[in-house]
Amino acid sequence: MMKYILVTGGVISGIGKGIIASSVGTILKSCGLRVTAIKIDPYINIDAGTFSPYEHGEVFVLDDGGEVDLDLGNYERFLDIRLTRDNNLTTGKIYQSVINKERRGDYLGKTVQVVPHITDAIQEWVVNQAKVPVDGDEIEPQVCVIELGGTVGDIESMPFVEAFRQFQFKVKRENFCNIHVSLIPQPSATGEQKTKPTQNSVRELRGLGLSPDLIMCRCSTALENSVKEKISMFCHVEPQQVICVHDVTSIYRVPLLLENQGVVSYLSRRLNMPIETKSRTMLTKWKEMSDRSDRLLEHCSIALVGKYTKFSDSYASVIKALEHSALAISHRLEVKYIDSAYLEPSTLQEEPVKYHEAWQKLCSADGVLVPGGFGVRGTEGKIHAINWARKQRKPFLGVCLGMQLAVCEYARNVLGWSGVITLLFSYHLSYVQ
Repeated sequence: MMKYILVTGGVISGIGKGIIASSVGTILKSCGLRVTAIKIDPYINIDAGTFSPYEHGEVFVLDDGGEVDLDLGNYERFLDIRLTRDNNLTTGKIYQSVINKERRGDYLGKTVQVVPHITDAIQEWVVNQAKVPVDGDEIEPQVCVIELGGTVGDIESMPFVEAFRQFQFKVKRENFCNIHVSLIPQPSATGEQKTKPTQNSVRELRGLGLSPDLIMCRCSTALENSVKEKISMFCHVEPQQVICVHDVTSIYRVPLLLENQGVVSYLSRRLNMPIETKSRTMLTKWKEMSDRSDRLLEHCSIALVGKYTKFSDSYASVIKALEHSALAISHRLEVKYIDSAYLEPSTLQEEPVKYHEAWQKLCSADGVLVPGGFGVRGTEGKIHAINWARKQRKPFLGVCLGMQLAVCEYARNVLGWSGVITLLFSYHLSYVQ
């Protein structure tokens, strides 16, 4: 039987459910199990393709062309698997599917309702997608890690919570468990770790019919034993079911953190899963990589000149590529985020401090990367950065629009073709549209 692990979140969004879901999958895969992953996003959009980078960060593009949530990128990187667009489930996809069935008459004239039709569609989608091979060997996975986006109690996620409340009984207790990720705040005024938000979050989850098997507590420092015991007492779980996920030097240390707290042995007992007892090569290599990342001494800085630099997830794939490249050559990476609009002469008149700070960052970088973008805002600033990199012979990489603007800069400042930027940029806009 397929084993399903549902990861929910409480207190705040963006708490790290994606990394924790990926890490759980990683330590299970290191035991010899075949693992797949599904990300559920409660928004009504069909996919992430039309989002502004400031909404949910950058779009992650899968091998089949699916434009999906960034967490699927984490799943692919951590688990070394290849997912499809159907591994990203949204409210929009579910409602579109149900409405199409209703229009075809598949419901035989019945009143179409959230329960049972929407909830049944969610369960059917999860069951079907969990069987799709992701390792390239055409063998069905054994474990499916499902991440439910948002926070428990959000009105848009209610149909999904209800679907999994029903689902846990359909697949039986030994095939379904719930990991709840919650925040343990630590106010600077007292320095005391507060458990009340987690208690309230678990209480709400239980009220909706789901009972957490593991409570993973996100905190800035390691949980004190007294805090862990308090969560255990008020949330009706054993102390070993309270897992501390404190801040670490790298996200790649999270699987090791979970492994050291007995997550694999607990899931093995709870879900009756076959776990190999031999040495786990994958986890050993993972530890070696994490240790090497912590010991890096050489330093390199890259100026990322873009338009959405207030939110680092807007350029997640670029940042991950830079991080992996730096690790491969044993260098510690520093990314200097520069808003391209601040490099333009108009900013010197309006906000001279921001102008000089931006140019100082650019001039102190070891290399320059100009990523893609849309619209005319900040374009001239990117061209100024490209021009500076060319004249100073700084290493430069242009991606998408960044490469097109490098051509424009050379044509304008070296060949003297002043009109070429209008022509090429107009082509870029028409291509995007």
